[in-house]
Amino acid sequence: MKIIDAHAHVVQCIAGTGSQGELRPCGGGRAVYATGQSFQILPEEIGAYDATPEALLRVMDAHGVEKAVLLQGNYFGFQNLYTYEAVQKYPSRFIGAATYDPFCAQVEKIKAYLFDELQFRILKFEVSNGSGLMSYHPTLDLDGEVMHQVYSHAAKRGLIFVIDIGRPRNNCWQVDALRSAILHYPQMKFVICHLLAPQLGDGELLKRSLEKLALPNVWFDIAALCLNSKPEVYPYPSARDYVSCAVDIVGADRLMWGSDMPSAMTKDTYQHFIDFVAQHPALRESDKQKIFYENAEQLYFSVDRV
Repeated sequence: MKIIDAHAHVVQCIAGTGSQGELRPCGGGRAVYATGQSFQILPEEIGAYDATPEALLRVMDAHGVEKAVLLQGNYFGFQNLYTYEAVQKYPSRFIGAATYDPFCAQVEKIKAYLFDELQFRILKFEVSNGSGLMSYHPTLDLDGEVMHQVYSHAAKRGLIFVIDIGRPRNNCWQVDALRSAILHYPQMKFVICHLLAPQLGDGELLKRSLEKLALPNVWFDIAALCLNSKPEVYPYPSARDYVSCAVDIVGADRLMWGSDMPSAMTKDTYQHFIDFVAQHPALRESDKQKIFYENAEQLYFSVDRV
């Protein structure tokens, strides 16, 4: 089976910002927040301080993964130039997304550099209150003025807009506001990360939310979906149920498999992330091929590179 990893990250250096302040590396694949909380952020097979394109390619090659989409967020810290360089070095294997903080005083210069000079064609926004924009800014209305400035700029540039709205029951998880915003930009393609990050027992909430977001210009990646169903372990029965629910509501042609490597690999193996979908007994083989390859190939890799 052909595979594209639709949600992965390269990391030149760990320089994140989140609800616990700055995040910095402390060796051995570990990182520490300004609060003093430390944890394993990179698996040993990736690196002690970074996640190079070559490290990702070793994992991909070992598992028969053809290509990957390099996304970004505040968790590792913005990696725009490093992502750009990875794509330039391995154009047949990677495509990359840019990101920025809309509250920067010189945001127009930043956008000009990212989308005029570097010519990114994908924009990734993480707004979660753990390690996204709402972790160090006040609550941001996803259908408000600041975000509409972001959306409208992306729509005018013909960008694919990827968004991570965090987990249910947090101030960042604004399904109704997101739906309203998406309806303003019917020509722009939106990708919602982690299938809305449902937690264990969130089946009915997910169903109602997917029904609201089952729009013709919306796709979902399912990266790290299984890890949100703690304490379940492989084969992650609840996560499999959530995938089946999404197939029923939005269709297999709107779902994309992703790993969220490298950090997700500190919790389980890359092979298990593949197999929880590949060995899903309720999915048709044709649906699996769409989720693993065809949808990401058509959506991401048909655009002008970066």
